[in-house]
Amino acid sequence: MAAAQAKTRVPLSRERVLRAAVALADADGIESLTMRALSRELGVEAMSLYNHVANKDDLLDGMVDVAVNEIELPAPVADWKVAMRRRAVSAHAMYARHPWASVLIDSRRSPSPVRFRYYNAVIGNLRQAGFTIEMSAHAFSVLDSYIKGFALQQTSMSFEDEDQFAKAASALMRLIAVEYPYLAELTKHTLDTGHSYEDQFEFGLDLILDGLERICGIAGSDN
Repeated sequence: MAAAQAKTRVPLSRERVLRAAVALADADGIESLTMRALSRELGVEAMSLYNHVANKDDLLDGMVDVAVNEIELPAPVADWKVAMRRRAVSAHAMYARHPWASVLIDSRRSPSPVRFRYYNAVIGNLRQAGFTIEMSAHAFSVLDSYIKGFALQQTSMSFEDEDQFAKAASALMRLIAVEYPYLAELTKHTLDTGHSYEDQFEFGLDLILDGLERICGIAGSDN
């Protein structure tokens, strides 16, 4: 009761509602997010939320905007390869913090200045670097498909900790060692060398960036 009273002393605002919704989805999954659960988290009556969000769709739109705002925007005049790499790494980190966002972001249909600004910055950097409009579209598509696809895979394959991963991999080794030697070899390699989603992500990202540089003939820095 004291905790609920402490929460009500902080004025309710749209930002506070959205931040609480993001935190709830991060902790328990997007399927756990209901207006009733959110009101309990904030220590208010459910109807109070509608003074700050019009409905559940407006809440989800706002949550996506919160997530997208965490991605580093590429400057128009920045080296395109450095800018795209930093933007991709930043987006990957955001999706790791908010696993629900990789699915939710493409489902929103309402106009959003936050998302428009983000997309415009990415396209603008490529266009000012000398990419044609066609190649800008290809680059945007392949990079975003990779970033979001990797995020979905990471979410579905993630373990709570390294011990849990090691136990699962060891159990898999016992099942596949004889009949699937190449898979067993890769599993053993992963166990021996460690498992890093970040390293895997950046390896694939650099392949894409190097490929775009070669195809488009527009040099970028590798730093």
